[in-house]
Amino acid sequence: MEKFHQILLEVWREACRDIEIDVSCAAITELLNRFMPLDQVLIREFYPDKSAIETIALGFNVPKYASLYTQTAFSQKKHWNMVVQFCKSNKILHKNSSQQDRQIVELVTDSQFDEDVLIGPLKNGNDCLGLLIFIAQPNVSFSGKHKEMISILLDPFSIALRNDLKLREINSLREAAEADKTSLLNRLSRKSIVDTIIGTGNGLKQVMERVHLVARSDVPVMILGETGTGKELISREIHRLSNRSEGPFIRVNCGSIPSELIDSQLFGHEKGAFTGAHAMHKGWFERAHNGTLFLDEIGELPLAGQVRLLRIIQDGWLERVGAKHPIHVDIRLVIATHRDLAEMVRQGHFREDLWYRLSVFPILLPALKDRIEDIPALANHFAERASIRFHLPLQLPTKQDIDLLSKYPWPGNIRELGSVIDRAAILGNGKGLQLKASLGWEEKPDIKQNNEKFNGTIKQGNPLLSLDDMTKHYIVNTLFRTRGRVEGPSGAATLLKINPNTLRAKMRKLGIDWKEYRSVP
Repeated sequence: MEKFHQILLEVWREACRDIEIDVSCAAITELLNRFMPLDQVLIREFYPDKSAIETIALGFNVPKYASLYTQTAFSQKKHWNMVVQFCKSNKILHKNSSQQDRQIVELVTDSQFDEDVLIGPLKNGNDCLGLLIFIAQPNVSFSGKHKEMISILLDPFSIALRNDLKLREINSLREAAEADKTSLLNRLSRKSIVDTIIGTGNGLKQVMERVHLVARSDVPVMILGETGTGKELISREIHRLSNRSEGPFIRVNCGSIPSELIDSQLFGHEKGAFTGAHAMHKGWFERAHNGTLFLDEIGELPLAGQVRLLRIIQDGWLERVGAKHPIHVDIRLVIATHRDLAEMVRQGHFREDLWYRLSVFPILLPALKDRIEDIPALANHFAERASIRFHLPLQLPTKQDIDLLSKYPWPGNIRELGSVIDRAAILGNGKGLQLKASLGWEEKPDIKQNNEKFNGTIKQGNPLLSLDDMTKHYIVNTLFRTRGRVEGPSGAATLLKINPNTLRAKMRKLGIDWKEYRSVP
């Protein structure tokens, strides 16, 4: 026993070194084989929800024991209870002991062999994890000394089993997280959680150069550009490249917050500060502490909110609504707008001092019509996204499709391009991209051709068109000019000097659908 105690340190080292149970079991068995007549060592894990045990590790890789990698389910509840009670008793079972012990040995080993057996419980505190089973060599019996050895070995084997269970739990959580990530990416129609910026080497080259210049500093960044040009995407890239990338990124659309809730939403409120304030609420600035706060559509922020924003930018302190003490926050501010803030300052709708504070480093995003060279890459990106989103075979745009897309003015910029590709993919149903139909160009009358046909009819003395045909022709041409708009200062009704309701009645009578002309350039 003295020599055995000398190798216990080695046993513990092997139990803690390898977190995979089959590796540590094999290493420990090699050490024990010098002191015990071992033919095999088994570790069987408990599955209480199934009333079953299963072999998860063998000490020796011996073919005759391959069948032991099985799960044993106890059909009778009393048999399972016998095994559990044995585990809780902390005793060591010897096959050649009492009749009850022999019965438990037969239950947990499926009575597959005649050799002598020692069994000990593997536990974590009072919880039963499994069983440690020693099988003796043929025609050899275990002695009382061997029984004492297995009782000493229960702790390191229990640690090895606990490590293996933790490893499997971590792997299971990782697999679940990967599955959730995949599911989320599929719902978002994306391949990666990292945003993809298209055109970094072409139309956005200068923009990205400025992004890399300013990202590492903490100065406020103002992103200017038309709606749909990708202002939020650029703001996230600034955050990703900054020293705050491990902190939160909070996006707030200033135009979507009711004016009476500006203070509460941006700066938070204390419990009882006003009717309905049932609990303390952290505002967006507090939530963005040590990270980046992206204020989209800053031009929509009311003047009262602009005053509070200016103070935070100056000294980093804010007060929740109803609070008595200020709170310090450390944030990087990125703002965006499609409006002309300089003109708003001149008109008194935006504070001049706030404008100077925010316009330290402006970045202007070009409209899609000014970066036509990026349309092929963007169209391919959106086509791949549509394939994922709608579970359709991937159909990339052809050269003719790209030529068609390049001729369109894209008033809605990249956002509109994405919608057009999505619609074209749905209409194509996996057989191609129906871009003409998606743009509303399919089977639409050509204004020039119609005019020539109409004029030719009169000049050549052909029979005149009916009044209804002439009216329909004139209304259609007007709708082309107004892109389907019926009323308003630039609507068809205004150009035709007719009441919008009267015009709609004529359109219904003549079978004209204004929606068909909405997206025609």
